[in-house]
Amino acid sequence: MRFGLKEKKRILIALLAVLGMGLSVSFLLRVDMGTDPYTCMNNGAAAKLGISFGTWQAALNIILLIIVFLCDKKQIGWGTVFNMFLVGYVSDFVTWVTDKLVANDVFTVMSVRIVIMLIALIVFVIAAALYMSAGMGVAPYDAINFIIADKIPKVPFKITRICVDALGCFIGYLLGSTVGVVTVLIVLTLGPVVQWMKEKMDALFA
Repeated sequence: MRFGLKEKKRILIALLAVLGMGLSVSFLLRVDMGTDPYTCMNNGAAAKLGISFGTWQAALNIILLIIVFLCDKKQIGWGTVFNMFLVGYVSDFVTWVTDKLVANDVFTVMSVRIVIMLIALIVFVIAAALYMSAGMGVAPYDAINFIIADKIPKVPFKITRICVDALGCFIGYLLGSTVGVVTVLIVLTLGPVVQWMKEKMDALFA
């Protein structure tokens, strides 16, 4: 399959954004002040099962991909593949590297945790919005949000996203994950930012 210059740029944006998501997720997990709802849910499940976060997230993504394939294949693309496998494993890798290079007590200092949390939160929201707005496919969890929004056109995407994310937070909480200030901020901001970013991206590549 041949891609034009615009498609190649979109693929590159999706890839870099997903790598940014994996990087930020690692630090959000480390400072333990909450994560995005999907990570919250998957981190709790991985801990209960005794496997790595990346491995569990990849496995669940494969299951959800089957549902997305049956409901709306157009949501699947390069961005789907990038997100399915890179976010979790990049997060695991960055955590492994920081374990080797950074003393653990650094992450116990509240002022340091807050600074890391704010930077990682901003990077995550922007990166997630970029990858979803690139138009090269989205992860199964994100695709389900778009599918629901398409099926219920009277409900804006940002409302659908908030509701699905709130459910993810609740499941994560039941599994023992931290539902903190970061989780709440992502639930409230990601949907609107994605909607805004998609309009900008569509105009840029029109």
